[in-house]
Amino acid sequence: MRLGVLDVGSNTVHLLVVDAHQGARPLPAYSHKADLRLADHLDDADRLTEAGEKLLRDFVDEALQVAEDKGVEDLVAFATSAVRDAVNGEEVLAQIRADKGIDIRALSGEEEARLTFLAARRWFGWSSGRLLVFDIGGGSLEVASGIDEEPDVAFSLPLGAGRLTRDRFTADPPDPGEVRELRRHVRAEIARRVGDVARYGPADHAVATSKTFKQLARIGGAAPTAEGPYQRRVLAGRDLTEWAERLAPMPSAERAGLQGVSERRAEQLLAGAIVADAAMDLFGLRELEVCPWALREGVILRRLDMITA
Repeated sequence: MRLGVLDVGSNTVHLLVVDAHQGARPLPAYSHKADLRLADHLDDADRLTEAGEKLLRDFVDEALQVAEDKGVEDLVAFATSAVRDAVNGEEVLAQIRADKGIDIRALSGEEEARLTFLAARRWFGWSSGRLLVFDIGGGSLEVASGIDEEPDVAFSLPLGAGRLTRDRFTADPPDPGEVRELRRHVRAEIARRVGDVARYGPADHAVATSKTFKQLARIGGAAPTAEGPYQRRVLAGRDLTEWAERLAPMPSAERAGLQGVSERRAEQLLAGAIVADAAMDLFGLRELEVCPWALREGVILRRLDMITA
């Protein structure tokens, strides 16, 4: 069947069309996305502004037309931290549901972590043993660990690269004092939850998903995306620590010149590196392997499980 997944993220809103069948891996057929940066459209009262809502509604119109044009039989839609955290997020989604006929569900942070974990488990398989999975999004950091397809522990922290850049940095490049303060804040937040994971034992395989980790791995020497999803890509802790220090004094324009770093993500890369470095250090990891599948694929796999159950 042809399945569409509409992902309303903090940075990007993305419609992915896949051909999916029971017992087979989902095959991407078409991708349509826009960099809406909805998190930047939250006002001082944490409400999604009229401008932000219009951007989302316009993209939903485009996505519905694309889904129809591409022969999508089943469309699943979800929203992550930007809409989830908005005071009027559910109100906006309810209005879109009434006007457009599409039900966009705001996932909880724990749901994000569990679905991302499912995608990583299916990609790496049972032989990978106990998985520890990290995902840095625009608004949050998701962590999950387990031996089965359902993790033993899964949680979300408000440590997304976009959120931290917006809330903690006042200049480009940021003041060294702001960088130090962010580093302290991030490490304190993550350290509170290390024990929740450690109590289940050490991971056999530590995994990273998301654009932030992919770009950090790329500047650390990993293969480019053009070489395909089956190329093994690893982010070494030693390299990451070095890059977290090197990125701090760089303005965004200079970061955008690094291999694999997009201009629209360059501003957030330093905050993402600080979060990734803290996670690897506090969880005692020497390296992370980058997984090509993440939340969208987890949503697809869960939907297929429901349809074929």
